[in-house]
Amino acid sequence: MRKSTAPNKLQLSSKMFRQAWAALLYLYGLLFNSVNQCPEHSQLTTLGIDDTETPEPHLGLWYFIAGAAPTMEELATFDPVDNIVFNMAAGSAPRQLQLRATIRTKNGVCVPRKWTYRLTEGKGNTELRTEGRPDMKTDLFLSSCPGGITLKEMGQGYQRFLLYNRSPHPPEKCVEEFQSLTSCLDFKAFLVTPRNQEACPLSSK
Repeated sequence: MRKSTAPNKLQLSSKMFRQAWAALLYLYGLLFNSVNQCPEHSQLTTLGIDDTETPEPHLGLWYFIAGAAPTMEELATFDPVDNIVFNMAAGSAPRQLQLRATIRTKNGVCVPRKWTYRLTEGKGNTELRTEGRPDMKTDLFLSSCPGGITLKEMGQGYQRFLLYNRSPHPPEKCVEEFQSLTSCLDFKAFLVTPRNQEACPLSSK
């Protein structure tokens, strides 16, 4: 007598349904985890500057720690760098900041640099314009890491986030959090300066 195949078909259908449901739950779990592991964009809190007050949180020595960008080409300028130390000071004119830096290259050479930033109008605004570079815009953000600050630079053909700290060797967690945040904002290329050599002395001029 020929056996009925209906129960087998029903079992097969039920098994395929369970497998499909398990696969769907797995994909949902991956998506849920990826979303939850990404910090909220609101964590990029701007550093406000009131033009009637000295912007003390911005002033003084800073060490360049890491950078992030959509592509490695936008970080290529930092490839030969071992470390960079900056000094930010109030300028001679209102809403002006003077930035001096000395770059220690991987082959040991010290290269001095200086820029003049001008804050755009508006209370609490942190958009900086670089004198002599009309294409360049810089925004300042707080860092979740103690003693840290984050800059976003945008210019012709590039944009990047840069992490600075008061210490040349901040906790590794600070770098990891910076990488996680910028990766979530689709800045997938990442670079950390070695900081193996002593920082160069800053010029006073």
